[in-house]
Amino acid sequence: MGFGDLKSVSGLKVLNEYLADRSYIEGYVPSQADIAVFEALGSPPSADLYHALRWFNHIRSYESTKTSLPGIKKALSNYGPANVEDSTPAAQDDDDDDIDLFGSDEEEESEESKKMKEARLAQYEAKKSKKPALIAKSCILLDVKPWDDETDMSKLEECVRTVVMDGLVWGSSKLVAVGYGIKKLQIQCVVEDDKVGTDHLEEAITAFEDLVQSVDVAAFNKV
Repeated sequence: MGFGDLKSVSGLKVLNEYLADRSYIEGYVPSQADIAVFEALGSPPSADLYHALRWFNHIRSYESTKTSLPGIKKALSNYGPANVEDSTPAAQDDDDDDIDLFGSDEEEESEESKKMKEARLAQYEAKKSKKPALIAKSCILLDVKPWDDETDMSKLEECVRTVVMDGLVWGSSKLVAVGYGIKKLQIQCVVEDDKVGTDHLEEAITAFEDLVQSVDVAAFNKV
């Protein structure tokens, strides 16, 4: 019995044909027979050998429970078509499991490896703690409208710039005509989002009620 040489194209074709009408190497449930052949195979069959590839991917899903599958793992010569002699290199039949093709995560890390990981983690945390926190800021363009064309716009701007808040920086400004000889003050500012809200800003400016009729947010952009 056997599949020929599972490391050769001919052996893989025998396996593919064998699995054409079978879900497993033996019986109707995954067993140690599947694990024995899987480990001898070593790598996935090519896409054109779709029966073997389907079986390979299915057995690989039993990574964490392979030792609990039923049956006893035997030599490859105990599996496969009766008219085919097994010729897979003997090294592949070694049951010592020196190489785990499932990539088990249960192997213990060496003490040196653990110490290296801990040291790198400590370095990362120290570097991260020194990195300045990113401060969220916004650029706001305000329209400050006077009561009429007789309002002293220079005085109005002067009053606006007297508004001082932690996280507020005033920028450039200009006067924009709105009609009937009336001009509004357009003024920019940059604020720290966690410290200055637009509601508080508008409230502080409209407090100059003799000069300011209203305040509108003309533009709001994250910096």
